[in-house]
Amino acid sequence: MLVEQQRLDAWFLHTMGNERTARPEKLPDGISKLDLMAPGKARGEYDKGFVESYRQNFNRAVVHFEKAVSIFPRYFAAHNALGTVYMRLGMNEKARSEFQTAASLDDHLPHSYSNLALACLTLKDYPAAVQAAQKASSISPLDLKLPVLLAYSELMNQDYPAALATAQQLHGRKHGHSAVVHYLAAVAHQSQQNPDGMRTELQLFLQEDPEGPNAEQAREFIAKIDAWRSGAPNSAISVSYGPDSSETVASPGSLPALTRNALAQFRLQTQLESAECETCLEASSEPGSNVPIKSTMATSSRPRNDSPWTLHSVVDEVGVFFAVTDGGRAVADLNLADLKIMDDRKAPAAVLDFRNESNLPLRLGFVIDTSASVTDRFAFEQKAATEFLQQVLTDKNDQAFVTGFANTVLMVQDFTNNKDDVAASIRKLAPTGGTALWDAVTFAAEKIGSLRETTPLARILVVLSDGEDNSSSTSLKQAIETAQREQVIVYAVSTRDDRGDAWLTLGDRALKALAQQTGGTALFPGSLGHLNRSLNSLREVIRSRYLISYKPAQFALDGHYRSIELAAYKSGRKLRVYARKGYFALPAGRTPN
Repeated sequence: MLVEQQRLDAWFLHTMGNERTARPEKLPDGISKLDLMAPGKARGEYDKGFVESYRQNFNRAVVHFEKAVSIFPRYFAAHNALGTVYMRLGMNEKARSEFQTAASLDDHLPHSYSNLALACLTLKDYPAAVQAAQKASSISPLDLKLPVLLAYSELMNQDYPAALATAQQLHGRKHGHSAVVHYLAAVAHQSQQNPDGMRTELQLFLQEDPEGPNAEQAREFIAKIDAWRSGAPNSAISVSYGPDSSETVASPGSLPALTRNALAQFRLQTQLESAECETCLEASSEPGSNVPIKSTMATSSRPRNDSPWTLHSVVDEVGVFFAVTDGGRAVADLNLADLKIMDDRKAPAAVLDFRNESNLPLRLGFVIDTSASVTDRFAFEQKAATEFLQQVLTDKNDQAFVTGFANTVLMVQDFTNNKDDVAASIRKLAPTGGTALWDAVTFAAEKIGSLRETTPLARILVVLSDGEDNSSSTSLKQAIETAQREQVIVYAVSTRDDRGDAWLTLGDRALKALAQQTGGTALFPGSLGHLNRSLNSLREVIRSRYLISYKPAQFALDGHYRSIELAAYKSGRKLRVYARKGYFALPAGRTPN
């Protein structure tokens, strides 16, 4: 069985490559801060080149883009655009050089890396294509075209196990129009002489795209495999792929701005009605619900003689991290006698441990809104965010990561304890595009939850946003449920510029619901001048944490949602407590996460 590689190359570069290199983009998913520094004359040449590219006058476009980069050599978008028109003119080595230059100028955007991968594929430099595709996918983890690009690069590099692993990872996510990854997996199985694997992947391809223009071709391949397996004569299998005729559909960006905003507001209002109803959480665990049911706490923190921390596989001990403030100031001297706790409206059977955990290692995700709506105040927010993270990472064991979000999520800095790296990553961000807030929160919570460390951690997510969302594929309620499932406490700081009105906007309410239902709090500074003060208060709260662990009364492993009510008092005065609102008891037979 032989892969018809030339046809596969032609098909992929038609469906994937030409889509990205037909003409330069305005890079809607992110913008380089360097581009904002380009002088007017360079921007003028870039705009002229963009117009000529749109008209497919690529030779003329080259002249303008070359002038733009000669005027301002650090013009990220111009280098990227020049590479795209070079590829259209068949000047692939020059294209690769331009994409490499763009990537070296600004390494926090995926566009130059994905284009570099395509240039390397065209030049048949498959190892370099894999490396560039991996980098692009790591920067933009929610762009599902990038795992397809990576799987194809791995396939062409003849790393068939890697291509199959990438396809499997993508299959585990909602991947809409990326069903083609299963075709690539089928080719990988073909190269490994595995007809059963081929058939399985082609069936998945048909399940996900049964009416697509290539569905009939996939059915023919399955028939060939069945004939070959039955021993029919002249039934050698050779899978190929031809250029498709994908339908043109209206994208969200093609809708008038007012219509998009109205739809976004309506969707957010609907989500709030569900998310603000805390009792809906229990209802969501009924049979047939799509909400995953997991234990929220499967560890005990009681000190033992052999180790200060012992992890347990049982789930009848619940641990709750919480913070307490009095008039906005953190309270650091609580005693167990100052607390009252109820689990499922019942007092615990026994309190096992209570301690101040201010020195517990932090695993903190910082999610920053980089949409166009924050343009006029973004520089101030960047400075405040940088100072906050540098002050909150006080221990060598603390680690933080930074993501920005507009139309999609950009991973600008992975987990690190290096304050300089964190500060540099925030400074790279620039505002542009829409707002995929709930996608960003879901991704960040899952990233924190994916940590598998043997010692207890403080899992915290700080969100800096106005709470508006118009681009996410997930909902507010799904974001809340993900944070709860992964034991992540969310603190939200609104960037909305309050003009004196006392009422909460939909965005404010969304941030409040997100924070309160995950055990955190939402802060509304009301103005840029008060943003630093709010972040300072938040730093105190994060650094003044407690842990209480207890054995619930009448506990059963039934998947039931159990509410938590935690109150604190000092000198007869009730204090403000920030703690999660409940957890799902792990069903019998399930193992803890």
